[in-house]
Amino acid sequence: MNVERYICNYLASFDRVKRVHHFQGLTALPRMEDVATLIKSLMELLFPGRAKESCCETLECVIKAEMERFSSILEEEALLALLYEGLSQEEAKKRVEEIVDIVLTELPNIRTLIKKDAEAGFKGDPAARSQHEIILCYPALKVLAVHRVAHLLFTEKLPLVPRMMNELMHRETGIDIHPGAQIGESFFIDHGTGVVIGETTVIGNNVKIYQGVTLGALSFPKDGCGMLLKGAKRHPTIGNNVTIYANATILGDITIGDNTTIGSSTWIKTSIPANSRVMIPDPEIIITERIKRQPS
Repeated sequence: MNVERYICNYLASFDRVKRVHHFQGLTALPRMEDVATLIKSLMELLFPGRAKESCCETLECVIKAEMERFSSILEEEALLALLYEGLSQEEAKKRVEEIVDIVLTELPNIRTLIKKDAEAGFKGDPAARSQHEIILCYPALKVLAVHRVAHLLFTEKLPLVPRMMNELMHRETGIDIHPGAQIGESFFIDHGTGVVIGETTVIGNNVKIYQGVTLGALSFPKDGCGMLLKGAKRHPTIGNNVTIYANATILGDITIGDNTTIGSSTWIKTSIPANSRVMIPDPEIIITERIKRQPS
């Protein structure tokens, strides 16, 4: 088919406003495939020995090779993201150097946090046989490892890449954590499928949640023109030593106090004081005998 007569009308659908780009513009974008490679390198850097292709014989050799690989991919993807946002080549390169330096400097602290997450998982799950099992098998640990780096990139205002990192984890595990969420130490998600943690959520230390939990927004604040206010606090703050059981839904800018237990399938829209237990009444269970049909 000759498509020439369709092209003009189709081109008119693209936004040509200055500094507003479209996917087929002249500025390249970070790609999901490359960010997935970044995540793979990150996991090898955090937990050396996972990748079969490594030919290094010492830990120092593995760390050096993977840190060079990780930083190289991060530099490339960060540069593409910043150029796409409209920075000049010089501005973008300078900002990339700053961001990569911050990430590599913080990696020891991030790895320490992830080790505490693994320890919390081992202590909190009687089915786990070792911390190595938590690290190698549990989806929540990988999600948290990626999130803690993505959150750092998010706080440094790197566009696109942090969201792509967490979205890849969402696809892989069913756990959806916005990179803006602030998560304390010794955090564990048991099972994990269906967990949603919103952008402005704040989670304290020693918190454990189960599958299907939502820490979401109750409403979206708007400005005088009716436009959504970006970045406004609209998600819960979870205190220290809190346990949230399966399918609980906690909505809005509310606080769940320290040492509180939230029962399964609860729906919470108001703040809960510390040292509380929140449950819904047990449903009535009706058991009847099935009538057996006599053969005709």
